[in-house]
Amino acid sequence: MRDKTQSYFAGFMDFIREQGVMGLAVGFILGGAVSKIVASLVQDIINPILGIILGAAGGLSKAYLAIGSAKIMWGNFASVVIDFIVVALVVFFGIKVLGLENIDKKKEKR
Repeated sequence: MRDKTQSYFAGFMDFIREQGVMGLAVGFILGGAVSKIVASLVQDIINPILGIILGAAGGLSKAYLAIGSAKIMWGNFASVVIDFIVVALVVFFGIKVLGLENIDKKKEKR
């Protein structure tokens, strides 16, 4: 029984090493942290500046278009789009700077 348990554990550790599970876990953790930083950048710096430029009181995320009794919250939507663009740029430049653009491609055997 003990040998079987050690065999399963060894197989599990091989899986962790070969499939890059630790790298995936680190990526999720860093992704969450970067997401918070980008959200703060957009909400605390970019939106207020755009709000001043566009004349929206309270920043861009509070901007809306009133049609009758309905409010179209276009500023909030624009904030989410800006947030996405900044995250995409951070990921793009992070991959370029770290030279990871070919990480998923298999190495050619010589």
